[in-house]
Amino acid sequence: MTQHSESAPQSSAATRVTLRGPAELVESLPYLLGYHPDDSIVLVGLHGPGGRFGGRLRAGIPAGEEAWAETAGQLADCLRGSAAARGGTPDGVLLFLCQDPVDGGGRAVMERLRPLAQLLRTACGALDMPVYEALCVSGGRYWSYCCPDSRCCPDEGTPLESRGTPVIAAAAAYAGVRVAGSLKELTARLAPLGPPVAEPQEQALDLAGTALVPRLLGDADRRAVRTETIALARRLLDRYRSVPAGGRGVGEARADARDDGLLSHEEAAALILGLQDRVTRDWAAEWMEGEDAAPALRLWRALARRCVGAYAEHAAAPLTLAGWVAWSGGDQTGARVALGRALETDPEYLFARLLHSACGSGIDPEPLRECLRRQRAERDLGAPVVRG
Repeated sequence: MTQHSESAPQSSAATRVTLRGPAELVESLPYLLGYHPDDSIVLVGLHGPGGRFGGRLRAGIPAGEEAWAETAGQLADCLRGSAAARGGTPDGVLLFLCQDPVDGGGRAVMERLRPLAQLLRTACGALDMPVYEALCVSGGRYWSYCCPDSRCCPDEGTPLESRGTPVIAAAAAYAGVRVAGSLKELTARLAPLGPPVAEPQEQALDLAGTALVPRLLGDADRRAVRTETIALARRLLDRYRSVPAGGRGVGEARADARDDGLLSHEEAAALILGLQDRVTRDWAAEWMEGEDAAPALRLWRALARRCVGAYAEHAAAPLTLAGWVAWSGGDQTGARVALGRALETDPEYLFARLLHSACGSGIDPEPLRECLRRQRAERDLGAPVVRG
């Protein structure tokens, strides 16, 4: 299970909003996360007598019910631990279960997830974090697991409004908080490509691996491969810089398809395999600001989409780089999604784990940016760069 610990979307404006009732809580959810969650467990910590929102945590709903008890315990413990690291255990919790219906409609989803809701309520309560409200959102309706009154919480559920409530929508607009779309839409931009690209791309990766892997075993050849990989990345960065990312009337899918067309199978294979080297990846992470950031983000996303078939795990490197560039540029939502995908691809990928934790905790990325600037300056001057 991959857990996504979230920090609130940041804004320079101090905006305070009072939410009343489950309808406004449901409407607030996309603004709390920065996207519309789907197939998700979301826990939101509450602090103080007024129920101030604190840390939030999102995880996918396990398909197998046998994993629900363990998942509930892990999520409750993670929410409590991350909140304690920021200075205070939550006084209470809001719980959301979001899943689209497949068969039977939203009510069937709500009933099927009822045991999961109870396990989460019990796990949070055992850590002195009572769940004040537990809501299921499915099929354009919501249900409360806590309210037994059918007058306000009818058996057939309560329809969702087509737009956010005036208070949360207005506050979000004032604070500069943008809802980026659904989680499925965001992750789809990072998913491996299918036919007709997948088969020739996997063949190119096979050929590149046959040529590169023996060279990475020797120190001299490894240094040469690093130099070649960075030189290739620079050429591709210039190529992406020369082609605008999008434009008026160009949707994300079309922009991504255009970016995919800028990259040959052989170039993608060489760069994907070269970035598996930690030092090379760290050098590539230096393109995180200024005029480098936008083309680098497009390149890393395109490379992640080229990690097809048996090379799916190789996506951890470009996904982590995409998450880092997004976070460095202030896009916390995009960063969390990319880093979360990196951890789903390889749960032990240390760079992704560190960045995901830092981003979710609201840490300023500037110290890492400064470290990478210093690294590049030392390398440009020919000074040795010390690494652990």
